[in-house]
Amino acid sequence: MQVDRSCVVSSAWCACLLLLFSTLSTRVTGVGGTHQSIPPSVVKLWASAFGGEMKSISAKYSGSQLLQKKYKEFERAVRVEEIDGLRLVKRLAEDMEEMFHKKAQAMKRLVEAAEEAHLQHEEDPNLQYEYFNAVLINEVDEEGNSVELGGEFILQPNDHFNNLSVNLSLSVVQVPTNMYNKDSAIVNGVYWSEALNKVFVDNFERDPSLIWQYFGSAKGFFRQYPGIKWKPDEHGVIAFDCRNRKWYIQAATSPKDVVILVDVSGSMKGLRLTIARQTVSSILDTLGDDDFFNIIAYNEELHYVEPCLNGTLVQADVTNKDHFREHLDKLFAQGIGMLDIALTEAFNLLSDFNETGRGSECSQAIMLVTDGAVDTYDAIFAKYNWPDRKVRIFPYLIGRESAFADNLKWMACANKGYFTQISTLADVQENVMEYLHVLSRPKVIDQEHDTVWTEAYIDSTLDDGQGPVLMTTVAMPVFSTKNETRNRGILLGVVGTDVPVSELLKTIPKYKLGIHGYAFAITNNGYILTHPDLRPLYGDGKKRRKPNYSSVDLSEVEWEDKDDTLRNAMVNRKTGTFSMEVKKSVDKGKRVLVLHNDYYYTDIKGTPFSLGVALSRGHGKFFFRGNVTVEEGLHDLEHPDVALADEWTYCNTDEHPEHRYLSQIEAIKLYLSGYEPHLQCDKELIQEVLFDAVVTAPLEAYWTSLVLNKSENSDKGVEIAYLGTRTGLSRINLFVVPDELTNQDFLTAEDKEGVFNADHFPLWYKRAAEQVPGTFVYSLPFNTGSENKSVVLASTAIQLLDERKSPIAAAVGIQMKLEFFQKKFWTASRQCAALDGKCSISCDDENINCYLIDNNGFVLVAEDYTLTGKFFGEAEGAVMSKLLQMGSFKRVTLYDYQALCWVYSESSDSGHTLLDPYFAFFSAMKWILTELVIFLVEFNLYSWWHSDLTAKAQRMGRTMQVPCDTEYPAFISERTIKENTGNLDCDGCIKSFVIQQIPSSNLFMVVVDNKCDCSMFEPITMDPIEIMYNESLKCERLKMQKDRRRPDTCHPFHPEENSMECGGAVGLTPSLTATLICVLLALLPR
Repeated sequence: MQVDRSCVVSSAWCACLLLLFSTLSTRVTGVGGTHQSIPPSVVKLWASAFGGEMKSISAKYSGSQLLQKKYKEFERAVRVEEIDGLRLVKRLAEDMEEMFHKKAQAMKRLVEAAEEAHLQHEEDPNLQYEYFNAVLINEVDEEGNSVELGGEFILQPNDHFNNLSVNLSLSVVQVPTNMYNKDSAIVNGVYWSEALNKVFVDNFERDPSLIWQYFGSAKGFFRQYPGIKWKPDEHGVIAFDCRNRKWYIQAATSPKDVVILVDVSGSMKGLRLTIARQTVSSILDTLGDDDFFNIIAYNEELHYVEPCLNGTLVQADVTNKDHFREHLDKLFAQGIGMLDIALTEAFNLLSDFNETGRGSECSQAIMLVTDGAVDTYDAIFAKYNWPDRKVRIFPYLIGRESAFADNLKWMACANKGYFTQISTLADVQENVMEYLHVLSRPKVIDQEHDTVWTEAYIDSTLDDGQGPVLMTTVAMPVFSTKNETRNRGILLGVVGTDVPVSELLKTIPKYKLGIHGYAFAITNNGYILTHPDLRPLYGDGKKRRKPNYSSVDLSEVEWEDKDDTLRNAMVNRKTGTFSMEVKKSVDKGKRVLVLHNDYYYTDIKGTPFSLGVALSRGHGKFFFRGNVTVEEGLHDLEHPDVALADEWTYCNTDEHPEHRYLSQIEAIKLYLSGYEPHLQCDKELIQEVLFDAVVTAPLEAYWTSLVLNKSENSDKGVEIAYLGTRTGLSRINLFVVPDELTNQDFLTAEDKEGVFNADHFPLWYKRAAEQVPGTFVYSLPFNTGSENKSVVLASTAIQLLDERKSPIAAAVGIQMKLEFFQKKFWTASRQCAALDGKCSISCDDENINCYLIDNNGFVLVAEDYTLTGKFFGEAEGAVMSKLLQMGSFKRVTLYDYQALCWVYSESSDSGHTLLDPYFAFFSAMKWILTELVIFLVEFNLYSWWHSDLTAKAQRMGRTMQVPCDTEYPAFISERTIKENTGNLDCDGCIKSFVIQQIPSSNLFMVVVDNKCDCSMFEPITMDPIEIMYNESLKCERLKMQKDRRRPDTCHPFHPEENSMECGGAVGLTPSLTATLICVLLALLPR
């Protein structure tokens, strides 16, 4: 130490100095908590040198000071306005209402055309008619001739349908694989529904933003426009049946409360129980978010399939239905069936639940799945259901025995229900569907064409390059209007059209919502229709849908609203405001922004949806208007370095086909020329984007001069300069040729978080806006690749005014090589203030480790290169823990209620496998073959065959991802603490460290003494932890029912209804060809 060298006078004087130094050190330890072997002044020198140089480079190449100056020059010419959030959300709701109304009107035209065509049609059982079958079009036989129901069908790629090959003049017809495509009922329906082709085309011409339009027939066929070729799966089947789609069921029926009774007496063993499970699963498929249900198994006792839900019904959302499906596998048959006890329980349950006011308060039904009934139980019906017959009974007789069919059919007829017999697994789906037509009768007789809107769902047909597209569907029922069938209430089918959620986002002016602002919409059940934090897909590469993506509640993304104040107000279609502090995770969940949001909400009339807008306080509540001439603006907008946000709507180029090939800049030019009156544009946005083009134009010349004057050795690590403005305008300048770019995805469509999107500003823009004005935010993008691909981004925000409420006008930045950035750091860390040039400490010393971390604790520079991009707590857990204690950093706990967790499934239960309808169908074919071979009882050989499959599945075992809730930490630095020192006691060894903020940045230099082994301290990670719920809590969560709003209409009964059409045991016959194909496929695995 220096003290030793100064002890030259006498040993006594030296001892005094040492004692004095020791005393001072002790005092420092007492105040700062550290025995300081690392001089803070030296670290501060390094930080100052590095910060100064990086700011100089970043400001020089980004042109930030020039741009700030240019906006200052226009300061007097702009007008700053505070955004009126309530007025804004009301206007957006009106725009969406108009858009939704146009879609609904298109459906109304289809309904009118379909009902008129059916009215004029006379049913002909011998009708022969060739139609375009969606699977068979353009197919030829061995001789090159078109196959039956095929024929030449012209298909051309169309960009409006994501370049799928379609026919805009004609529709095609799809028939489920298990149905005969020339059945008389189907041929007649196809024939009269040809009249819809003209209306499909007319609708598309009136509203070119329409995509798929379709008619789903009650007979099972599906007419789709525009025509497109369907391809079977690897098994040669198409599982699609329009009648079990939510849009069909929702439009055809009213909300319902359902109790499913399943017979588990001894006679149900073997295949019968398997068919029963599949029947129950198919019934669950027909239930939607507006329905409520429970399942009770019975023999001589009652067994609630989910014991926790004894005595109540639950909402039929995806999560609850999947939960019950898992429990179906646990059913086993034994004992005697006491149906009277089960019916009594079901009636009491429906009555009690209805009185709570929590259910559908509309239709009620009991589904009875059994292999027989020894009595008609009229005494029970007389007590609980007659004379009003408010609860319909739907018996499903399982097996081939018909001894008890009369009793069960009597129950159905006496209680306005429907009876069917299910002999094989292949019969299940068709027979289950029958009850929907019964429930639709009152609506049909009333001639109430209710318009329904579904919750958001994934459509795999229209893949936008980022994965399947999120949709909602508007649908309306189609009725028979013939007088002779009026009291039968015949449902002909349902018409519908898909509306991509991206269409909703196009109506939202992102520039009015600010950098962190966003719009969102929810359904009457509180489920998200659109929200920037909704994550319906998962996986890298080709993304897949999450199991419960369609029932994500608003409270699961706006989770800081613990009392559901915002959610409940929106569900109840109120108009109002709400405020709260929120923690928004960004950058793939690794960073957090703490904001204060003001929410504004109202309902979208004519739909079950409510709309909300969130604006962040501060700069997010203000907007400014600039003014330049059109000539000036157009001149600067046409510069080659200018681009506009792809997903923002400056002009609506989808409205008319002749505009679809225009870029947004071309559309703006055409609009401003005045020669295209049909082109609809956002006049206000265009005025502001012209203003931004003029103000930012000087940067093009500035950047060009830098390129021309750049010497061979100066700052060769800077690769890109970029800027973005509040209007979605961006400019990019390359300082290297494109092929030499280290990260070629930055600022491209592949970098979703780095560009302007329909629902968010770029990540670098967001983070710069929260940085102190005039300083830069540095970050290492988490999606960059290996060592030679790593880059650092440096961005800063440009404020319009020098005050707190100033809106952010733009953000600028640069991309530089990580290697270049790190060299600058190591160079700065070798500096010292000693006159003789001999530094007391250096980052080259073996006994210290130097790190550069950002304000969220991520390592940008470390001697160990593998730590780059890692969280600092993983490298120095003890130091990070101390920084948290000292307040230099704080931990923020975040929650993810859309997470997926890995679980290990040791076996695959046979019954569960059978819940896949086509696996079930193949299994049925195996069973039929078994019976043909040995003519024994129903389940003998079948059980052997199926148990063999089960054994194979159990031996395999696999890991799978399942929905779960997780909590995870994020970390953020305390802005007011610029520097700190500390020490750690590692088993008697004192480990010291210094942390120093890098000036004009979001970075910190951390210098750590590494002489001590502190491995006894656990590393601090950001790994998510699954939130585990004990059984009682799981039960409470299942029972918990959030506020919801019932649909506005209900049609449970009609006095003219003919209840004597109550079923039989006959259904549509599968085609011989389809049956043989399935038999062969079933044999292949053997």
